[in-house]
Amino acid sequence: MLVDKPAGPSSFKVIAELRRGTGARTGHAGTLDPFATGLLVVLSGWATKLQPCFVGLDKRYVTDIDLSATTSTGDPEGDVLEQHEPPPSGVLQKRLAALRGSVELPIPAASAVKIGGERAYRLARRGVELDMPVRRSVVAALDVITYTDGVARLDMRVSSGTYVRAIASALDGHCVMLRRLEVGPFSVDEAKSERLLAAGEAFDRLPAEAQARAPKDALRRMAGA
Repeated sequence: MLVDKPAGPSSFKVIAELRRGTGARTGHAGTLDPFATGLLVVLSGWATKLQPCFVGLDKRYVTDIDLSATTSTGDPEGDVLEQHEPPPSGVLQKRLAALRGSVELPIPAASAVKIGGERAYRLARRGVELDMPVRRSVVAALDVITYTDGVARLDMRVSSGTYVRAIASALDGHCVMLRRLEVGPFSVDEAKSERLLAAGEAFDRLPAEAQARAPKDALRRMAGA
């Protein structure tokens, strides 16, 4: 299922509602924060066995980053930590250039990554000081659409597992809008009325390296479908 998630509900709530409707086992291929919108790729029934093929796909986002302040979460839901003058356009372009290609960025404290067996965001909410690990990401594209009143709208293509909030923090700002446009070969423009795809049809659209991650039992199921 290709779903256009609205702002507000968590990805898990959206998936739970779909599960109640289908009565089948249902999973996702990458969540979105509650404030974010855009494409969720949802797997249902035996197609959940194909999850390894869909989880590692590259993503495309459009985001608004407020470069006049940082927040505790890197998004509009956190407390303001610092306010400052946004950089001129030339400085912004230099910062963006440094973030293109292969980069290492700290994982946001307000994330679901486990630290010592517990979700980082739960520790952060309790005021626990966290030394967050870094994650290597590939930023294939990071382009300015507009830059007005200290808010930069960016179009970016990134590898799976990249935190857009980490990019916002590296730019000395925070996300105020985030929308996922693409997951691998799938576009949010296809997600009208929660578009349904047959497992084989979706699988055939994947790049070869993603198809290679398919479990053998899932391949046999598709072959016999």
